This record gives sequence, C-alpha cells and structure tokens, in this order.
Amino acid sequence: MHDYYLIRINFKGGIASPAEMKEILTAARRAQVESVRFGLRQQMLFYVPHNLGKAFGKAMESLGVDFQVDSNQYPNIVSSYVAEEVFQKGNWLTEGIYKDIQDTFEYRPQLKINISDADQSFSPFFSGHLNFIASPTPNFWYLYVRIPKSNQLVSFKRLVFSNEIAKVCQHLEEQLLVHEHTENKAIESLLENLPIAISAPIETELVPARFSLPYYEGFNRYGKKTWLGIYRRNESFSVDFLIKICALCQETKIGEICLTPFKSLIIKGIQETDRWKWSNVLSEFNINVRHAANELNWQVEDDSDEALSLKAAIVRGFDAIDLRTFGLCFGIKTRPRTEVYASIMLMKRSFKLFNLIPLYEVYDISYTEDFNPNGRTKKYFAQGVWRFNVGEQLRRCVLKYNNLIAENQIKAAGLKDDHKLDAIQSPSTKLVHQCPCCYTIYDKDFGDLLNDIPAGVPFENLPDSYTCPTCETNKDDFRVIEVEGSLV
Repeated sequence: MHDYYLIRINFKGGIASPAEMKEILTAARRAQVESVRFGLRQQMLFYVPHNLGKAFGKAMESLGVDFQVDSNQYPNIVSSYVAEEVFQKGNWLTEGIYKDIQDTFEYRPQLKINISDADQSFSPFFSGHLNFIASPTPNFWYLYVRIPKSNQLVSFKRLVFSNEIAKVCQHLEEQLLVHEHTENKAIESLLENLPIAISAPIETELVPARFSLPYYEGFNRYGKKTWLGIYRRNESFSVDFLIKICALCQETKIGEICLTPFKSLIIKGIQETDRWKWSNVLSEFNINVRHAANELNWQVEDDSDEALSLKAAIVRGFDAIDLRTFGLCFGIKTRPRTEVYASIMLMKRSFKLFNLIPLYEVYDISYTEDFNPNGRTKKYFAQGVWRFNVGEQLRRCVLKYNNLIAENQIKAAGLKDDHKLDAIQSPSTKLVHQCPCCYTIYDKDFGDLLNDIPAGVPFENLPDSYTCPTCETNKDDFRVIEVEGSLV
C-alpha cells in the first residue's frame, strides 16, 4: 500500500491492557483506520494514510505508546502466557511469573525472544533467537540460542533464573548484533562466558510437550469462569468491534486481552453472569466463533492476502474430501525469511533459469521430523510443485503423517509383524501411471483431487478426456512405471 504507513505495535508477551488498546484503537479510528490485524509475534498491524501519519504519531506519543513504521526492528517478546490456566495448568509457572519477567525488560529487544511453558504446544518454542523454556525446577529456564539468519540451535549448559532473563537477553543481543557471531563455536564460547549471577545445573534434559493444538475459539468453561476465543478467517478485526470489546472488558473488570500466536484473541476470566453481554457483542458484529478445526490449525505469514487466499482454497479442498488433519499444524510462506510455526510447510519460490532468471512460481512442501512444529530438522516431501497440484501433494503428505501415527500406535500396543501391522503397510512395489512431461503420477489409491477423481478409480476407468492436473497432457500419453508401495 504505497499511500499508507504500515504500523506495528507490540504487546509484550501477548498481553494487552484493554484501556491502552482502546486508546490506540480510538487514535487509529481518527486516522481513518477501519480494521486491524494481529501478527504471529503477538503484534497489532494496521495501515495509516500518509496524510494522517503525523497526527497519528503525535497521538501515540501523547499516550506513551511505542510503535514501528514500515519496519519490524523490534519484533516483540512472544510468550505462552495466553495458554496458562485455559490450556495448561498445574506446574510452577503462573501468569504472575510471566508478568514479573516481562517487567524486568527495560530495553526494546531487536532479537526475537520466546518465553514458553514446556508443557504446552500452543506457543512455539524455537522460533525466536533467544528461546527460554520452563524447566522442572521452579523459576529456572532452559536457554536455546538460534543463530540469526539460520536454523541452528545452541543450548546453554545451565538453567537461567527468571530474574536473570532480561539481563541475559540484553548481553547476548549486544554481542550477537555488534560482533555478528555466526558459527556454533562462537555461540558456545559466548554462552560459556555468560555474565550470570544465578543459574542451576541441568538435571533433566528438555522434553517438550508433544504438539496438540487446542480448540482456541468460542466460549469455554474453566473452573467457575469462562474464556472466549475470537478468530477471524480473513485475520481482519473491525476497529469498532475491538473498541466495544475493550469497553466491555473494562465494564466487567477484566484486566487483559491475550493475543495468540495464531492471530486470534482470547479473553479470560469472564464471569458466568456476564457471558450474555459477550454473546450480544458477537451477535451485534456478526462474529462467528465455531469454525472447523481443520481451518484453525494454520499459520500464514503476517499481512499476506495471497497466503490467506491460498489457505482458503486448500481448506475447502480438505473439507470436500473430509481429510483428517488432527495433530497437524500447517504453514504458508510466500515471502522469504518470514516466521511461521508449522508441522507441514508450504513455501512459494521462483523457479529460475540457470539459477538466475525467474521464470515462474512453484511451491515446496516440507515437514519437520516427527511432524512436530517445534522440530528443527526439515525434510522435503515435494519440491517444485505447480500451484494446481499443491492440494493433492499436501493431501499425500497428510496421509504420510496419519500412517506414521497408526504405525506408532500399533507398535506402542506391542503388535509386531502380525496381520494388524501388515494391514496398514503397502506392498513392496506397485504400478502407477506417470505423465511424461511433468512427471506427475496418477495412483488409484489416491485418485486426483484437482480433477474430482475419488480414490479407488483405476487409470483404465478414467474418461478419455482426462488430462494431467499439472500440465494437461492427454491420458493416452501417460506411461506405466513401477514405484515403491507407498507414495506417501
């Protein structure tokens, strides 16, 4: 948007004061802002017209609110605070401890900092540069440093005390940004000489919670109270709606609004006697709060209509075939070096002639080891996929995951080498039909989602008018090849 400034406002740890958010939104509305979005790092994003930028800036200055214009130099501290009490409870980490840690930050970090409960999977562990994960020892944290502009992790050999986190972050940031350490050995040396007053030995290695995405929208009871999750399919929240939400928080004595890593909002602590008021606001602005789970388990890069459009098309395809996606988190990236948390990643890139001249756009599909979105080992499922074939390739990747889960469950039950295990295994080889031009494979076990061919239809029974879903090569040109028993 050339005639607009992109404004980013950080809410540290994803915790927003309703009073402060209301003041920000009121100033934004005066600057002709009608809607805002929220980012993966728990930020608020919106566009302000150039001619109103100066007035908006003065309004933010009078409120004492830091903001960024057309940049993300200060990428916000992300925390799993939103998960406490509603998705995770029972260990030593409380909402008060999160706030105490955040209060110790007296500078604006330029590196990405994540503060996470190890017993939850709603918030990412390793997407930051400095990643603190709660240990079993109260008030002590594991520290994992991710080298900037890389995917490499280096762990600190001791546990960090809660009150030391901000000081450790500031020291590491000064060293990493000024001296630009880029190798593991340099990071290890830096950690060995970390000026830290209180630390503890690591007695138990980190075992993060297995990924399980909670259903994070709608009205939900916990204890004697209710929490409300609000998700928007287009990621756009009306300013008028949000101002009304902030006012209702103030009226019902709710002191915070939580921003989630999935770009939704969660309001905790709703009294049962006040629930009807929240329901009325949702009705007034026609806000739906019961979307299908296979739409909620997605992360797309911030402020990307292209990625949202692609997500919508894929979700419709999954829904049409009733595909089981439980236990997975999907991500979409259309721009390089954007931060997305996912088990299965769809990434757009340019196909370049001689690795220099961009010719057309293709997609790579990758997944993390064991399909855990917190995993750092990436494997490619398919590369150079045409847009027309993305849905089918993603479906096959999902089936790979579902088969893996089934195999693991059978092994866990102690069933080995019997007919139950054989039932989910494919024969060693089989015959399929392959397009000679783009090498797309037609396998009757999967059918062809793009051409509305259900699984189980033999190639010989396809209509004569059938063409390759990728390049439209005629059916008669396909050739028979032998492949391993499972293509997924």
